[in-house]
Amino acid sequence: MDQKVILVDENDREIGLEEKLKAHQDGGRLHRAVSVFVFNKKGEVMMQKRALGKYHEGGKWSSTCCSHPMPGEMPIDAAHRRLREEMGFDCELKEVGSFIYKAVLGKGLVEWEYDHFFKGVHESDPRPSKEEVEDWRWESVEGIRERIKKNPKEYAGFFLAFFERAVEAMESHR
Repeated sequence: MDQKVILVDENDREIGLEEKLKAHQDGGRLHRAVSVFVFNKKGEVMMQKRALGKYHEGGKWSSTCCSHPMPGEMPIDAAHRRLREEMGFDCELKEVGSFIYKAVLGKGLVEWEYDHFFKGVHESDPRPSKEEVEDWRWESVEGIRERIKKNPKEYAGFFLAFFERAVEAMESHR
């Protein structure tokens, strides 16, 4: 895995590049990320179950897609790119907030991200990549909260770390 992530300071200023896996080891290094939440007209979120072959959190549920901008790539462009690559469609996206979170994932991995959150609306079923996505579903925010209460281990640790803050940011941008 030789993909680089963009290291940033607490103000999202670029301070360097690091190999992706290395940035997630040894307590983690703060790096830029994007998370996308796509809703349908009923207000349900398109949830993604990560493919089992992912290097972390495989087989766990998360938002529509998450990723890291490549060097020189703007967060909005990374969000569109990964939405197409992972879920097989694109839609209009609006950045609704950004914040730092840290999540210990196990296997010595840590997500410490300055995450840019994007919201979109889409009605059609996705055409997900088999390498990226095991399953998907539409689910209400309240339904997600209930499932998390009943079985938080079904969800990616990073999703649990940012879900409520992301929902709050999206609700303030209706």
